[in-house]
Amino acid sequence: MITASNKIALYMEGHVGAPNGKMGYGVLRYSPNTVVAAVDSQKAGSDMTREVGIPGGCPVVASVEDAHALGADVLVLGVANSGGFIPADWYAHLDRAVALGMSVVNGLHDKLGPRYAGKTREGQWVWDVREEPKGLAIGTGAARKLPNKRVLFVGTDMAIGKMTAALEMWKATEARGRRAEFVATGQTGITIRGRGVPLDAIRVDYATAAIERAVLEAKDAEYVFVEGQGALGHPGSTSTLPLMRGSCPTHLVLCHRAGQTAIRNLPDVPIPEFQAYVALYRDVAACAGVFPHPVFLGGCLNTAHIADEAEAREAVRAFAVALGAPATDPVRFGVAPLVDALLEG
Repeated sequence: MITASNKIALYMEGHVGAPNGKMGYGVLRYSPNTVVAAVDSQKAGSDMTREVGIPGGCPVVASVEDAHALGADVLVLGVANSGGFIPADWYAHLDRAVALGMSVVNGLHDKLGPRYAGKTREGQWVWDVREEPKGLAIGTGAARKLPNKRVLFVGTDMAIGKMTAALEMWKATEARGRRAEFVATGQTGITIRGRGVPLDAIRVDYATAAIERAVLEAKDAEYVFVEGQGALGHPGSTSTLPLMRGSCPTHLVLCHRAGQTAIRNLPDVPIPEFQAYVALYRDVAACAGVFPHPVFLGGCLNTAHIADEAEAREAVRAFAVALGAPATDPVRFGVAPLVDALLEG
């Protein structure tokens, strides 16, 4: 839906700086389009670099009118809240944005298309990202026959940086002159890439097939980086198995947030010991030899909440020791150790 000429505003009301603002942060960091503003009346007058540390950020403004005045013609809902609902008090602001002629990207489960049917102008649109693709069937495991390498990013929790790690490794691999592809599986990645699989909007019987189809469409790439979702040990996550069966990964990367010892929203559910968790991921992926037994490349550690550089480096070093494998913070320190391991393997 988004073209190269569009200018984006992020609707972040009340969530600039919050963990569930990840949709906005991802678009700001990785979208090829210009992001002219983030809308959050509570942080108006600040800027996103100051608030969340993303270089080359944008100003935070109080209203959609302010964002439109700065040239924004697309409003992206920048929050991925629990349950994926649109807060009731957002609708009046979204109504004003549409009345101004702004197009809307909605990555939440609640649909906006029906609300604005017949109310948009020529060239204006509403994109509900979480729509199940057409023509899905049942997964077949066909990806296991592909000759390329398929890297799946798994995690210890939700919202810890799996998409970021996948995007960074994809970009770094392309920069080395290799044919690489990124398969988006969540609303942020789909918005950035312009295509992908909204996994949590797909009926469970067809989830594997949706991932499989996306991976097969990328068959000409030497390296395919599949954005992970959820975590195998998270009681509220059911995404790991369709991701594994759909992509038949040849390699895994484990993502974790520094210092976290339990599921963030379920503190009574501990995160397993890392090497045991990696072994479990590899064994589930292989299913006793039916599918490829993936190579473990290493770990990506999210240290965004650690201000001190030396402390962050020590956290990465300790993570690597605990894994018995290379580790890095993909944003802070780059992904060269993991890309080296992948290309050399």
